[in-house]
Amino acid sequence: MSRPFEGIRVIDITHVLAGPFASYQLALLGADVIKVEEPKDGDQARHAGPDKELNRRKMGVSFLNQGSNKRCVTLDLKTAEGREILRKLAGTADVLVENFRSGAMRSLGLGYEDLRKVNPRLIYCSLTAWGQEGPRGEHTAYDQVIQGYSGVMSITGRPDTGPLRCGPQLLDFGMGTTAAFAISSALFQRERTGEGQYIDGCLTDVAFILMSAQITGYMRTGKELGPQTTDRGHASHSSYPTKDGQLMVGASNTAQHTRLFEALGRPEMANKSYEYRSKHRDEEAAFLREVFMTRTADEWEAFLQARHVPAARVRTVAEALHDPQVATRAIHHRHDSVPGIDGPLTVPVAAFKFAKDGPRVDTPPAPLGAHNDEVLGELGYGKADIARLRETGVI
Repeated sequence: MSRPFEGIRVIDITHVLAGPFASYQLALLGADVIKVEEPKDGDQARHAGPDKELNRRKMGVSFLNQGSNKRCVTLDLKTAEGREILRKLAGTADVLVENFRSGAMRSLGLGYEDLRKVNPRLIYCSLTAWGQEGPRGEHTAYDQVIQGYSGVMSITGRPDTGPLRCGPQLLDFGMGTTAAFAISSALFQRERTGEGQYIDGCLTDVAFILMSAQITGYMRTGKELGPQTTDRGHASHSSYPTKDGQLMVGASNTAQHTRLFEALGRPEMANKSYEYRSKHRDEEAAFLREVFMTRTADEWEAFLQARHVPAARVRTVAEALHDPQVATRAIHHRHDSVPGIDGPLTVPVAAFKFAKDGPRVDTPPAPLGAHNDEVLGELGYGKADIARLRETGVI
């Protein structure tokens, strides 16, 4: 067997997080991903991350995070020769992904309608903040801007803190995952029809999809949503302080609720209806607050999980990463060496496994333009041509 996308070529003209993560997921599954960057500074992500020295080397952690398994070339798409090279690349490709402002690629003569003339089987995926059309279609934004616009921030936090931005870039990585799924679907569709496809993805749509449960409730009842705090919902589905830290309990369904209260020695409080639990939330919460203060969070986690009651001590990211369970999942890959940086590097892989030939990291992230000669050579450019392109700033 071979990985699902071996033999598939992806042209990645994206920057920062959402687009590069989409192409990274395809690369992990065997696709030949050619990352196209502006020659001088490259992807903005090359300059971002907590390691300032790597940022200065244009190998920032934000780029390294999703740069493995890709070949990196530089092209100035503002030049006629740069655009011509991209057209040639598109002619050899199965997929092209871009995340510039709506209309930007069309203005360069590199939109879907332009490139489908070169390659009718091309899957062309555009990722933007608000989509290709509508009154905001040409506006620009990043993850945090759409968190504010969409209402994600308004339901994050507590009444005393006001709206808060989510810690991770959930919309960017949600968009990347969604785009990878959309591209995979379009490739499967092409196997049946033989035709290419245009994909219009946007961060705002992802934000609303990630809030689906809350939005369906709002659209049904018209009740305005407030902060979705950890103590919302039933008392047995909330967080509580313990002797030494916070415990998150998730006894949501009736069977779990029953096991929780029976384990805590209060069988008379078990086996209650959802409506009863809502009505008597304060009573249940008062008992749970008192009892959970009698042990440590780790003790309660072990006690409850042994009785099939969902619960976990609230951990820091560092604590979670060092939990033995994480090692068994092999969600991270360690590069012992990476060109352009000192020392090892650990990067994410994918949030799933295959029994055979699944996602895998093969090569480390590459310096800016590292594969110019290799890729241009595949397109028929000779050494003298490549040298001229380099001298004139096209690559």
